Amino acid sequence: MSEALQILRKYWKYDRFRIPQDAIIQSVLDGKDTFALLPTGGGKSICFQVPAMVLPGICLVISPLVALMKDQVQNLQKRDIKAIALTGGIPTDELIDLLDNCQFGNYKFLYVSPERLQSEWVVERIKSLPISLIAVDEAHCISQWGHDFRPAYLKVSDLKDFFPKVPFIALTASATPKVQEDICKELRLDQPAIFKSSFTRPNIAYMVFETEDKLYRVQQILTKNQESSIIYVRNRKACHDMASQLNSLGFTTAYYHGGLPSKDKEQQMQRWLNNTAQVMIATNAFGMGIDKPDVKTVIHTQLPDNLENYYQEAGRAGRNGAKAFAVLLVAPSDIATSKSQFIEVLPDKDYLKTVYRKLNNYFQIAYGEGYNETFAFNLNRFCAQYQLPVLKTFNALQFLDRQGVLSLSANFSEKISIQFLLPSKEIIRYISLNKSHEDIIVSILRNYPGVYDMEVGINTHLIARKANTSEDKVHYVLNILQEKA
Repeated sequence: MSEALQILRKYWKYDRFRIPQDAIIQSVLDGKDTFALLPTGGGKSICFQVPAMVLPGICLVISPLVALMKDQVQNLQKRDIKAIALTGGIPTDELIDLLDNCQFGNYKFLYVSPERLQSEWVVERIKSLPISLIAVDEAHCISQWGHDFRPAYLKVSDLKDFFPKVPFIALTASATPKVQEDICKELRLDQPAIFKSSFTRPNIAYMVFETEDKLYRVQQILTKNQESSIIYVRNRKACHDMASQLNSLGFTTAYYHGGLPSKDKEQQMQRWLNNTAQVMIATNAFGMGIDKPDVKTVIHTQLPDNLENYYQEAGRAGRNGAKAFAVLLVAPSDIATSKSQFIEVLPDKDYLKTVYRKLNNYFQIAYGEGYNETFAFNLNRFCAQYQLPVLKTFNALQFLDRQGVLSLSANFSEKISIQFLLPSKEIIRYISLNKSHEDIIVSILRNYPGVYDMEVGINTHLIARKANTSEDKVHYVLNILQEKA
């Protein structure tokens, strides 16, 4: 541990580890699989970065967001630590060069998205690297019970087959007992050492203000606290409206939501990170992995969907340990609206009975039969057949699963985001020269008409079905289009 402490002091300029960072690092150095549940701002990255510096070879980091990867790689590079990230959109020849550099250039960290691990040739290259530690960041994304489930994370455990003696460390700031169990199971962690830290953030003052005029209250807060801030709003329109209103009041703002093109997201993010903009106005698409230490205030203008999300978002304040504020603005009507929305999708006893009986009818299961049998199930089709609300029915099925009445095993198709950068006439010309790609491209255009204007999430299974082809062929065509871009 003395070597780990020396590395901490040399590269990070900290005198000592926080509790339980030292114990987590020792577990990793002992070669044990490790699960760490630490609060937002609790120093998770140090728990794998420091032991990786002690160990020989390369630390492979699986991370869900480009912004998170770039942020951590840049922070490592500022400390003169060699790190690279295989983000999306990198041409194949450049990707080959990066992996060559990683293999022969004494790099310590290789960051990849879980989707990258679905490329066979990338995995083959990674298998040839001297991997000494595998870190799975934001590990709750592997759980179907987690609020940020990413199907591609389910393939991460394949690395266990390629690196059976390499320790895994899974890290998250957000995991219920069910999610924690899921993480350890899906990653195939071998008798993992489990660490949990207190989620208390004593430097953050949590406040709730009831107000009809939220903009006026926001103006008051930002005028009093003129340091870096985040304002969370409900949707994209509110995002643009709030930015416009605050700009007119003399504040400098950036904005971020899921509908922005990647280039615009990056530009808005950088304006806020380098303090050109005081305020980041965002939907809940913003935030996971954002590590800006000097955020003074986080304001929510709407009641969050759940406490898990609120804790994550509010916890982006005060990561430097300084006094910070998490403010929730509530109008009298907000509580009634949220209650009604919640109650509408909450199944009661009678509804649970209804769903259970209709499931038996749907699968034609007679009384006393069906135990330990497996059935293919389409939720949308089931709800349409019996005229049931989808979300309320899904919640009912989840409840029945938790009670052991049935077992849900969801099969998810990968969703990826694309945007056509060329005008329609160029796309038509490309199709005329590449007839074998026509059905797939036409299916995308028919099902996702906004693909010319912004990045759009597409369902590859749906496209494959519409084009009467395989998902592999869809991925093949998309990869070719990306390379030509």
